[in-house]
Amino acid sequence: MMHLFLQCLILELLWVDFGSDAAIEAADIVIMTDEPSKLVNAINLSKKTMRIVKENIVFAIFVKVLVLGLSAIGISTMWEAVFADVGVSVIAIINALRMLRVKP
Repeated sequence: MMHLFLQCLILELLWVDFGSDAAIEAADIVIMTDEPSKLVNAINLSKKTMRIVKENIVFAIFVKVLVLGLSAIGISTMWEAVFADVGVSVIAIINALRMLRVKP
């Protein structure tokens, strides 16, 4: 059981100064300097990214279920559903733009 758990945690990490393109493409994380602290930054960045992705998914599902419910009882039309879908996409993109403010 523990062996399977450890296999799931294996992550390809590559520290390179001048690495081959194939090795860079195959690695999950590529750190271009000799600073191991960059790995901590990469992990923190991935956690923040996953939090934003989960926020976007929950928001999109909530709006879609809300519009579906309103459509089922005859309050919302197909056009309102289309506008809600496009609006959710725009809001999700704007929400994801928060990642641009993250300092590496």
